[in-house]
Amino acid sequence: MKISLPQYDLLDCSFTVPEENLACDEALLDRCESGSSGPVLRFWESPVYFVVLGYANRISEEVHLEACHELGIPVLRRVSGGGTVLQGPGCLNYSLIMPIEDKGPLSTVTGTNHLVMTRLQEALQPCLTGTVKVEGYTDLTWKGKKFSGNSQRRKKSHLLFHGTFLLDFDIPLIEKTLQLPKLKPEYRKDCSHLEFLTNIPVTRNQIKESLCRTWNTGKPGYSIPEQEIRVLMEEKYLKREWHTSR
Repeated sequence: MKISLPQYDLLDCSFTVPEENLACDEALLDRCESGSSGPVLRFWESPVYFVVLGYANRISEEVHLEACHELGIPVLRRVSGGGTVLQGPGCLNYSLIMPIEDKGPLSTVTGTNHLVMTRLQEALQPCLTGTVKVEGYTDLTWKGKKFSGNSQRRKKSHLLFHGTFLLDFDIPLIEKTLQLPKLKPEYRKDCSHLEFLTNIPVTRNQIKESLCRTWNTGKPGYSIPEQEIRVLMEEKYLKREWHTSR
C-alpha cells in the first residue's frame, strides 16, 4: 500500500560559503523540531569544493589531507552520520526534513531508509534509460555504479535525511581527496572511486521536478532560516575544533 506523505515546503537555496550550506540543513531541522515549521524539501549545490565528514568520522581515516591542503579544499564536518563525501559544482544535494510518527515507517532508521530510497528510485527511474537500483546500504546505482548516497540526523519529532546526486561532477578529484571507506558495500568489491562512481545524464530541473512531485511540494518561497544559521555558524561551523576534534 502506498504511504501518503504530508505536503512539503520547498526551499531551493545554495550558499557560496560551505559552512553555511551545512548550517542551513541543521537550522531547518531545528526549526521543524521546535514546531515552528512543517516538513521541508531543500535543494542546494556548492559553487566551491569542500570535503564533509560524517559526524563520527576521523579525518586520518577518511581524507587525503595533504592533497586537500595543496588544492585549497577545506575539510568540514556535518551533524548527520554516513560516509565522507566531496562536495562541489556538479553535485546536486537534496535535504528532507521529515516528521517522525511513533508507529510509522519513519520511526526507525531502517524504515526511513526503505521509504525514502524506494521513493527516490521511483522518482529517478523515468529520467534514465536503464534500471535504477537501491544497492548496498542506501546507494542509488545506475549501470552498476553509484550516483547517489545519503545520511540521517534524527531528533525526537523530526529527522534530516539528506543526500547527493552526481550530475557533472569531477569524479577524479574524489580519487585525489578521499581515502577508500573502511565500510564498503559488498557490491562495490575492491573498486576505486573512479571505478565505482558515475555521473548520470539527467538535468537538475528533471531531478527537482521529480522530487517535488514525489514529496508533494508547494511553490518555492519557504523562508531561509537566517537567524538560526547565524547562531549555528558562530557556535559550531566557524569553529575549527568542531571540524577537527575527531
